[in-house]
Amino acid sequence: MANRRKSLARKVRLFRAVRSNRRVPAWVIQRTNRTVTRHPKRRSWKRGHLHL
Repeated sequence: MANRRKSLARKVRLFRAVRSNRRVPAWVIQRTNRTVTRHPKRRSWKRGHLHL
């Protein structure tokens, strides 16, 4: 994955994976009275792998 010339489609997929890996927003936690605190699809960089 350490190639220098990544295609645009691959960059888009990587950026989408980065965006989807963020934490639950604070306003969601506040609005649900802390019933929703963790993200079920959260991925760790060390454990979970992307299949791109």
